[in-house]
Amino acid sequence: MTWIKTTPASEADEELRRALEATRAIYPIEYATPVHAVEDGEATGIVASHSLIPGALYHAFSTFGVLMSPELPLSREQHEMITTVVSVENRCHY
Repeated sequence: MTWIKTTPASEADEELRRALEATRAIYPIEYATPVHAVEDGEATGIVASHSLIPGALYHAFSTFGVLMSPELPLSREQHEMITTVVSVENRCHY
């Protein structure tokens, strides 16, 4: 659960809805279903924490979506290995 104010998708204005939809459109299908906590039907966590600045949400998360593209020369396993190592180095818990 984030400790900052967030805007649930059910209360999103048009700009936030567009940012969320555009970001989801370029993510690999494996990311379509959230694996982290869901409260009252709303995803929580890192994406929700960006909900107050839709432009930042879109640019931050679409970058990851593009980097995970199956059209790139790395395999899905190699992408996951890189993100895991970066998370460990950054001492991230996710």
